[in-house]
Amino acid sequence: MIALLAERHGGRLRKAKERSLVGEVRVGGALLALAFPQTYMNESGLAVTALVRRYGIEDLDRLVVVHDELDLPSGRVKVKVGGGSAGNNGIKSVVAHLHTGDFVRVRIGIGKPPGRQTGTDYVLKRPGKAERTELDVAVVEAADAVEAILAEGADAAMNRFNTAK
Repeated sequence: MIALLAERHGGRLRKAKERSLVGEVRVGGALLALAFPQTYMNESGLAVTALVRRYGIEDLDRLVVVHDELDLPSGRVKVKVGGGSAGNNGIKSVVAHLHTGDFVRVRIGIGKPPGRQTGTDYVLKRPGKAERTELDVAVVEAADAVEAILAEGADAAMNRFNTAK
């Protein structure tokens, strides 16, 4: 999804000292810093904290974290401000390192694991062909959501993306 945003706006992602792939693009005159942590997911907070310092983000409503969400049906995209981690270890790490959960999230639904499969095993497996197609569409929608947050704010993006389809 981050690579898609970089491509849409003529940017490139490069390795950065903050343990992330980082790029900067202009969207409607505003600077958008894009980052994809290269840490293990449960250490994402290390990269995010370093990036928040690098870009001088003091108001965390300017920070948007895009992540997978077991509690949403596969392919569903929702925008949320603040809240808990819903068991997502990457979000737990970000909250622990920032000492707050008050940032914007774009959540991409991956659905519940089938049967007795654990959440960890489920998120680490490759999706099937039908699910992959759903997720490809969701990635485009998530990129649209990030652009909407930048252009109109989180509340407007929630109104647009959180309505049932």
